[in-house]
Amino acid sequence: MRYSEQFMEHIEYAFHAFCKVVLRHEAINAWRDLKRKMEREISLDYLMSERYFEPSAMDSYFEKQDKPTVFHVLGKEVIVDDERLATTLAKLPELRQEVLLLYYFIGYRDEAIGRLYGRCRSTINHRRNVALKQLRKEWERLEHEEQKADTF
Repeated sequence: MRYSEQFMEHIEYAFHAFCKVVLRHEAINAWRDLKRKMEREISLDYLMSERYFEPSAMDSYFEKQDKPTVFHVLGKEVIVDDERLATTLAKLPELRQEVLLLYYFIGYRDEAIGRLYGRCRSTINHRRNVALKQLRKEWERLEHEEQKADTF
């Protein structure tokens, strides 16, 4: 089927109009994104001009603590440098503590831990999740106590 010249011209104009609308909206989106980015970002020159700002970072993750805590699991030693983590781990019941240490520090999977304790994988997974929830509560309680002690 052959289209008329007038119809083809109409299609071309409609396509050009569509492209212009799409490009206009994309330009608006780009300007909006740029504006949002500029509202959130702070110029490094501005930060450098501040008197009290020193552009540096202290990473204390790899610093050794005075007295690392050692946990024994299946004849293996697990050394925990973070004092707060060691304190909260020590407050957990022994089985939950061992499941967390085996999974996260020694690298055992749920199936292997289940074989050690004579349980299935899903039971160990459930126990690990319960232990994580209890660890999180202990961590928050300890953090709250530290904040309370700092305010007095």
